[in-house]
Amino acid sequence: MYDLTGFQRDLLYVIAGEEEPHGLAIKEELEQYYEKEIHHGRLYPNLDTLVDKGLVEKGRRDRRTNFYTLTRRGQRELEARREWEGQYVEL
Repeated sequence: MYDLTGFQRDLLYVIAGEEEPHGLAIKEELEQYYEKEIHHGRLYPNLDTLVDKGLVEKGRRDRRTNFYTLTRRGQRELEARREWEGQYVEL
């Protein structure tokens, strides 16, 4: 997790918070959070990086639509990150 960008970590959080979100749903969530447009050229290469790292799995809903889910490793990494953050930030 330490080698991910902040944007990639945010992608993991969005994917974890939705049930099999497709790329455009992820994009819309992040655009709301960042309050600016997220370009496809930024979104999809970062999703592919998370897939390549074994943190996210990409499935196919139909010929045009992919969906994303956390792998077990991705879930463990996200939980470890939250635990680490909890040492420093108490809400």
